[in-house]
Amino acid sequence: MDYYGPMVPFLRTLAVILASVAASGSVQSAPLHAAPAPDAVPVASSVSAALLDATLFYEILLGEILISNGDPGAGYSLLLEAARRSNDEKLYQRATDIALQSRSGDAALAAAQAWKEAWPRSQEANRYVLQILIALQRVDETAVPLRQAIDNTPTPGKVEAVMSIPQLFRRTSDAVRAAAVIEQTLSPELTSPATGPAAWTTIGRMRLMAKDPAGALEAALRAQEMDPENEGPALLGLELLEGGTSQAENVLQRYLQGKPKPEIRMAYVRQLLELQRYPEAQLQLQIVTSEKPDLIQAWLVQAALQLQEGKLEDAEASLQQLIRLSAQSPESEASRASVTQAYLLQAQIAEKRGDFSGAEQWLSRIDNEKDLFSAQTRRASLLARQGKLAQGRALLRSLPAATEDARRLNLQAEVQLLREARAYKDAYALQEQLVAQKPGDDDLEYELAMLAEKIGRHATMERLLRQIIARNPNYHHAFNALGYSLADRGIQLTEAKTLITQALVFAPNDPFITDSLAWVEFRLGNLEEARRLLEKAYSIRPDVEIAAHLGEVLWTMGDKQRARALWKESQRLNGDNEVLRETLKRLGVKL
Repeated sequence: MDYYGPMVPFLRTLAVILASVAASGSVQSAPLHAAPAPDAVPVASSVSAALLDATLFYEILLGEILISNGDPGAGYSLLLEAARRSNDEKLYQRATDIALQSRSGDAALAAAQAWKEAWPRSQEANRYVLQILIALQRVDETAVPLRQAIDNTPTPGKVEAVMSIPQLFRRTSDAVRAAAVIEQTLSPELTSPATGPAAWTTIGRMRLMAKDPAGALEAALRAQEMDPENEGPALLGLELLEGGTSQAENVLQRYLQGKPKPEIRMAYVRQLLELQRYPEAQLQLQIVTSEKPDLIQAWLVQAALQLQEGKLEDAEASLQQLIRLSAQSPESEASRASVTQAYLLQAQIAEKRGDFSGAEQWLSRIDNEKDLFSAQTRRASLLARQGKLAQGRALLRSLPAATEDARRLNLQAEVQLLREARAYKDAYALQEQLVAQKPGDDDLEYELAMLAEKIGRHATMERLLRQIIARNPNYHHAFNALGYSLADRGIQLTEAKTLITQALVFAPNDPFITDSLAWVEFRLGNLEEARRLLEKAYSIRPDVEIAAHLGEVLWTMGDKQRARALWKESQRLNGDNEVLRETLKRLGVKL
């Protein structure tokens, strides 16, 4: 049989192993480069070094040939036997790796344990044992190698080692048991000022993995009590806050009172935006841009928020500062991406002012092929705003689309263009195509339902929304949309209130859902409660549609002066808003 072909892939590995075995000149009870392990397997003294060298060579060579010819089990056995004979670490590691590559977890564990037994001080052998035990879901057996790994880590790296533990156990099927084992293993670290914050933070992360947010919060508080300026508890608090544990915000707030990293404050800003707590997000952004005025990302987020609130001059100033900072800093992918977003926002500002030529000038600065889609969709919007909807659609249809996902993205951009131009029938027809391409997609069907309502197909809208709710009871947008539609039409108000209340369970601070609930109360004749809810929603998000509803409630209650003032301000920000225009027309109000 010709073995030369199969031998090629492992020749280099074999050479390294044989060189390692032969490095001592003759085989010893342990390699010369390390102190003999007290419990290492000794080589029988009756066997001559030359004979043992020949036997080892044969076992290694035959083992590698068997592995290359598709018999890793037999090859593994020979290599492990060679490792035991020579007590060579590289052979133990090779045998373990072969078992792992063959997906033989028990064999890999046996080889790694043999390696560790022969080399009890080997950190690499201990790491292999620990990771294989975790992969085999033998969590209870990880305590000893985990403890050894921590003890063998030099003091400067111990905190980092402790913090990395949750990553090791991220795929365990028994997170509850893993959390208990790790908590017990880390008990010596918990009381040390040097390692205590990291240990409690790690325990908190494990408890969170075990779906115990209350326990995770308690661990975060303990960690922070030991070191209020430590970022670990703050980051854990952010995760908890994102998961709905509102009490975790206290951990974050305490950290922010010290000398926080700007990146953590920005992470808090993003969470506040997710919760639609815009005034608080703006306050945190002001702190960031004051404490670290060269943080480009902070200026970008602040500009986007200012633009959303209709503060065009403030948004423009923030973007100009971003562009100045970018010109002064070394060019990077992140910096280029921020500048591109700045140009897009500048184009939106110019568009809102009716300066279409200025908007095009900003877009022309975007020359990166990666950002072509964003620039072209903005150009299409400019064309539509100037009455050139057909040209805008043609521009979007000319965008390259090599994949199914790219074609779907282009189609979605065209739907959005039609929606903005109030060409709802055409938008509905395209959205139907999207749903047909990806049936059962909640987001696509939700958008189709919203367009169905725009063209008066209320029965279709209700069917689609109820379909989404039945399929996904956590899709709170469908609850809110259906409830608001019923309330707006003045029908099934009791069901409308139930639906919207259910939506608020998922998003208790959402100003638009609060607006929907207020609209139900208004339809039910509960004017004072409607006013209270709308004022709460408007304080969170001074949106034009919320203002239109609040103005109508105030108008109905007889406070016409305040209603007019509110509508005038909203008209200044966005006089083209459909809800505002319809409200003023229906009430016969001229501002």
